[in-house]
Amino acid sequence: MKSWNQEHPLQLELRSQLEAASGDAIFAPTRRALVKLGGLAGLGLVIGFSLAPKRAQAAPESSGEGFEPNGYIHVRPDGRIRIYAPNPEIGQGVKTSLPIIIVKELGARWEDIDVEQAPIDASQFGRQSAGGSRSIPSTMDSLRRAGATARVMLESAAAELWQVPRSELQTSASRVSHAASSRSASFSDLSELASRQPIPNVDHEVGDIRRDFELGEAPIVGVDNEAIVTGQPLFGIDQRLPNMRYATYSKCPATGGVVKSYNREEILALPGVADAFALDPWRGATELLSGVAVIADSTWHALQAKKALKIEWDLSNAASDDAVASLQQAMSLADQVGEKAIETRGDARAAFETSENKLSASYAYPFLSHAPLEPQNCTAWYHSKEAGMEIWAPSQTPGMGKSLVAEMLGLAQDKVRIQQTRAGGGFGRRLANDYTLEAAAIARRSDTPIKLQWTREDDMAHDHYRAAGVHHFRAGIDAQGRLESFLNHHVSFTADGEKPVRAGHYSEGEFPAHSVENLEITQTLLPWDTPNGFWRAPKSNGVAFAIQSVLHEISVAAGRDHMELLMELLEQHPVPTSDRGFDPGRAKGVLRALFECDAALASSGARIVPEAAERRGQGIAFYFSHSGYVAAHADVSVSEDKAVRVHRVLVGVDVGPIVHESGARNQCEGSVIDALSTMMGLEVTCREGCIEQENFHQYPLGRISIAPRAIDVQFVKSGARSTGLGEPAFPPVAPAVCNAIFDATGQRLRQLPLAKYGYRFA
Repeated sequence: MKSWNQEHPLQLELRSQLEAASGDAIFAPTRRALVKLGGLAGLGLVIGFSLAPKRAQAAPESSGEGFEPNGYIHVRPDGRIRIYAPNPEIGQGVKTSLPIIIVKELGARWEDIDVEQAPIDASQFGRQSAGGSRSIPSTMDSLRRAGATARVMLESAAAELWQVPRSELQTSASRVSHAASSRSASFSDLSELASRQPIPNVDHEVGDIRRDFELGEAPIVGVDNEAIVTGQPLFGIDQRLPNMRYATYSKCPATGGVVKSYNREEILALPGVADAFALDPWRGATELLSGVAVIADSTWHALQAKKALKIEWDLSNAASDDAVASLQQAMSLADQVGEKAIETRGDARAAFETSENKLSASYAYPFLSHAPLEPQNCTAWYHSKEAGMEIWAPSQTPGMGKSLVAEMLGLAQDKVRIQQTRAGGGFGRRLANDYTLEAAAIARRSDTPIKLQWTREDDMAHDHYRAAGVHHFRAGIDAQGRLESFLNHHVSFTADGEKPVRAGHYSEGEFPAHSVENLEITQTLLPWDTPNGFWRAPKSNGVAFAIQSVLHEISVAAGRDHMELLMELLEQHPVPTSDRGFDPGRAKGVLRALFECDAALASSGARIVPEAAERRGQGIAFYFSHSGYVAAHADVSVSEDKAVRVHRVLVGVDVGPIVHESGARNQCEGSVIDALSTMMGLEVTCREGCIEQENFHQYPLGRISIAPRAIDVQFVKSGARSTGLGEPAFPPVAPAVCNAIFDATGQRLRQLPLAKYGYRFA
């Protein structure tokens, strides 16, 4: 990057324009910040846009071809268009989908786009994280406005050049055209003139939010796909720096244990070992735990030294949790009322006692590990207190990691620089930054950059686990088969004795709460010290299994078609007062989409015809998660020895306009596979605070054989705003499959994983 030349008049003009544009009229928080960055000879048109919900900051001087104050669009004279992708890429596709939003509004060809990962800078980019399926909804408006601004400026340039009204111009395929005179010009040809156009107000220029965002009929592949399949160093685990050393960090098997002593001299004598030392804890279980670091000249030597460590632990304040005993205690509370009332209406207990038909059932789901393919890792280089620290981290919350490192090391915020690397899976695990803090603390003791590498065993033993849960249901059904009372005693866990562990809560208004006249939802929290965290579709991943399974059980007890009962309950649900509330109309839409998809398959001859000898079953479920509506229909067969084959899964989805259709389908298909793998065999247990599962031989992730013969996805165009899709397709799959297994066998499955019942995938 070239430095500013203060003597160049065009640069001085640009600096003056930037200073003049820094008032509230341009950078008002409600409009998001946009600023024209053109004006340098040969630079082309650059549109910067701030995603930060505050006034944009003046940009520092840079030393390259362009000027980078915020997220930006750079229309270059060579025909290339460069766009920054602001949020972490963890496999959910945002490095592709977010630029597509800009490209669609801009009217560019995807083939002309170069996508770069944005630097971590909250003052310029605002929220730079990956979690909660929020990347698209939180940036959609700003990105579309940025694309529309560049388009209007290019059209204005063409209008000035050809002396025609801008309203007569069309923009597509990276060109501006005037049909009446048969003239057209490329964006690159217009870029210099466009850079001198005034910044427009584009609020009325942004296209229809309801339109399809897919660019043409051809699928758009991920921007990193070629680099991934050719083995390019995109991931955290791939990082290499001059003179880099390699580190491991060993922590107590029971969370909270503290190092008392270890065989330091023996470790230092091992081949390749440069140093070994203990670190004190900082901030508790989800940040930096006490442990022993080893630094060596290779990963191999570091791992061999790790195996040779003999650490004596002080267990005075260590966790002593027992997962099996805790779940047994939770199951024993079936006849009790929860300690805390979450939501009540009418007199649910009296209505239940007088009901024509009564149903009682308890459902349970276990603790889970995130198990991303890439174990936790981080590369850190500590220069000095004055020069600061550089970090390369596959984090879902790199901005938070930066702040934590600065606080832990006593550095100014601007002395910590984090580079986003691609992450080999996250699923919520990388929302925490414990591995980043470990790498930073170790690097501070090193005179060279270090790369911290966890093993798979480290990853299993020191996860922030999905919370287990138990639901004790009672349902009263009247003589007409209608649900007249619904009770749920939810048992979860607490670390502080007051609030649930992360994602161990139960939400008020959880369907079918607003569709039942007599309701009682209560909760009991059991003590738990082992860390819990957000796991794909937090809370929803377990609650959906319980709720959508018991609703099917209610349908069977009432002698009614399950779809009919669901539709009746949705008809009774009030319409939301905001666009973020549960909309029964959209829920009905995704359920209807299952039938539309099934009918289309039948008419095309693609429908799977059951074999006469099979015990075949069908099951449906739906769920509202992370502002998205998804319904699933499972077609399964079950053998006499409990081998389950999932033949087809139909998925109905309403998350508003689809930005990137091939990416959206990938998310839905991946969610189905992930859910099948999870429901069949995954469970984490601990005894005396120590996790019992060490690796994949004890935590059997599904292999390719579990994949259904077909996964068909039907997107519903509801006219709603776009929301995320990394999580909503996961929750309804397990209950749909379990309902289908009941349809095939008559056996009700109320606990996960299904391996507890002897089931396995064929």
